[in-house]
Amino acid sequence: MTVFENICSFLRAQNISFRTVHHQPAFTSEESARARVEEIKIGGKAIVMKTGEEFILLVLSAALKVDSKKIKQYFHAKSVRFASSEELFSLTGLVPGSVPPFGKPILHLKLFIDSSVTQNKNIAFNAGSLTDSIIMQTQDYLAAANGTIISFT
Repeated sequence: MTVFENICSFLRAQNISFRTVHHQPAFTSEESARARVEEIKIGGKAIVMKTGEEFILLVLSAALKVDSKKIKQYFHAKSVRFASSEELFSLTGLVPGSVPPFGKPILHLKLFIDSSVTQNKNIAFNAGSLTDSIIMQTQDYLAAANGTIISFT
């Protein structure tokens, strides 16, 4: 099964409503928002970062940027950086722009969700593909994703 199919199966198993959108390849948050005909702020941007020696998955509103100082503070890390394309592929089997906002059981990374995500009724995200997105209620996403909510934007 593809990551997209795994996410759909995972959500259906929890009786969570969602809709899918198949679109032209979208490599950036802006392109994804246009393809989904949604505001950029509801986009759930998923970023893999290395904090010290560990890779983690961060999810934030696509309208915002990660504050590296906050990440360093929260994780008590001397250094933080984005995963390279090669590291990302090795960890997830995915390319930049296709990473969904789910840790275990979809991706084997610890999940941290910025509080900005909780401000919107819905969340939309590329779901393991540059051409397939999912849109769902944020409260359902938060329950299913089971990540730690912190502030890092």
